[in-house]
Amino acid sequence: MNRPTAKRSTEGAIEVEAPVWRMTVAADGMSALLRDTGQGSHPVELQVAGVLDRVDRTDETLAIDPPVLDTRGELPVITVRRRSSAWTGALTRIECTPEGPRIGFEVTGEGALSQVLPLAVRAALGGRGGGLRPSGHAWQTLFTPNPGPPRRLSRGAGESAVIGVHGDARPGRGHWFFTPAPLCFALTEDRLPDDAAPEEHPAGHPWWTLSVGAPVAELTFTELAYVPSDSGFHLRFAYEGHTRVDGVHRSPAVLVAPGHRDPYAGLSAHRRWLEARGWASAPPAAGAQQPAWWTEPMFCGWGAQMARARGTGRPATSLSSRAEYDTHLAHLEAHGLVPGTVVIDDSWQRHYGRWQPDEERWPGLADWIAERHARGQRVLLWWKAWSTDGVPDEFCVRTAEGRPVAIDPGHPGARALLAENIRHMLSPDGLDADGLKIDFTADTPTGEGLRAHGEAWGIALLHQHLGVIHRAAKAAKADALVVTHTPHPAFADVTDMIRLNDMLRLDDPDPYAPIVPQMRLRAAVAAAACPGLPVDTDDWCAPDRDQWRAYTAMKDQLGVPALYVATHLDRTGEPLEEFDYASLRRLWSRWRERAGERGGGA
Repeated sequence: MNRPTAKRSTEGAIEVEAPVWRMTVAADGMSALLRDTGQGSHPVELQVAGVLDRVDRTDETLAIDPPVLDTRGELPVITVRRRSSAWTGALTRIECTPEGPRIGFEVTGEGALSQVLPLAVRAALGGRGGGLRPSGHAWQTLFTPNPGPPRRLSRGAGESAVIGVHGDARPGRGHWFFTPAPLCFALTEDRLPDDAAPEEHPAGHPWWTLSVGAPVAELTFTELAYVPSDSGFHLRFAYEGHTRVDGVHRSPAVLVAPGHRDPYAGLSAHRRWLEARGWASAPPAAGAQQPAWWTEPMFCGWGAQMARARGTGRPATSLSSRAEYDTHLAHLEAHGLVPGTVVIDDSWQRHYGRWQPDEERWPGLADWIAERHARGQRVLLWWKAWSTDGVPDEFCVRTAEGRPVAIDPGHPGARALLAENIRHMLSPDGLDADGLKIDFTADTPTGEGLRAHGEAWGIALLHQHLGVIHRAAKAAKADALVVTHTPHPAFADVTDMIRLNDMLRLDDPDPYAPIVPQMRLRAAVAAAACPGLPVDTDDWCAPDRDQWRAYTAMKDQLGVPALYVATHLDRTGEPLEEFDYASLRRLWSRWRERAGERGGGA
């Protein structure tokens, strides 16, 4: 390891030298200039103090001490203490790692956190030193691993971005495709067109990353936001009053690291940083085998349900039925297509929060699954995360008035109920299904006024929730497959496959974006953040048949081929032709041959 070196200048500043970066912490402790030593980039001016607001009081910095340098350990450490209006003690600790400065914020006192603003300071120093001061930069392009508008692969550095565990179709909240994505933004001084693939832009300035890391149980905020300003930025952790401080609190660390060739290299470095500190599971060892059936081509009935809804006028959820699925699968088999895995989608059960099938639409579901097993197929059941339908109110996160909004994995009764649901769905003495497709993780509860039973909130609460599901699934069936759209490295221990999620945001004013570049981006994020986990390529919903054909032709480059339609596309009503079935046969054959060459693993 090329150990950074640090020394104090005659003027009192602290100067740090590392192979890929240099930093000068000002003698007054307020800020630090960070430079990439590679290609003459403009320095980034980091505000050192940080802001940790309480729900009842904002955190203003009243005074800052000069920085203190400690070179006795393996790495140089710089400490800056400050006097706060909200806390009895506050300090910033900068660990000088080879990758870049790792910045952590610590406060002492009592109170509930509303938000933390790393890389900013809210100063009450009078004159030009007062107010909220963000960090400064010369970046032009921002990449977020949490997909937003599908036609945009990057955005200007003056735009905002959010990575978190909640979102929906409303304006400004369309960041629900990955919940959560890796907590890592990438930025460069080059200006890329919004629709340009970041990894393919001409050689220019390298990419910087802003990485956030801590043990997943300490990620008790609902979202990480990149907050832009005039030539500036800061970050924001939204705690919503659910993290109480009683003594010492240390926020998740922020690693500012320059010198990456593209955002995906930055995401890989982010994952390695988390793994090195024990904050994420290491990827599967080389040669490790997953169950061969996990990577069989899959058919999920949601697109077919939607296509039938378009043709019949009936709700798509009412078209999850034994008769409908038998018809879809028979039609595909008549065209030489027998999926290895069948996903029964929304709504096969009577209540979203319970395992019991709707007997009118799915009579004898256990027998149907047994029939599919006899044909060499596996069956996954769609499961709506966080649903309160059929769940006792006392097992739920509730409003101040007592209305349930989400099942609460912090409640022991809720954990037991959830585990029992999974057991009934997957165990041989239950439905004997083979795994779960977990959807709607973006319904993770959010709101300061909500009441939960445990200390977990935000990202940590979702991880706890999926942990209950994953452990119960493996207890019921050792090779059960749990599919999520959570490509955060710390979630690799509660998921077995990453789903790329819907192609489009259909509520956008102009939703019909090119889908192949967007799905390539998502697959690249998943590969960088969770290497070794197979990818469910999804299939819903294509803007038109031409784009569906283009995506179908290259799915095996990204992951497990998934098919959601049987006869028609649901958005346009365009029929699948023999050309399309032949293309699917070639795709599945090619994929299966390659799986055989890999020894059956992913």
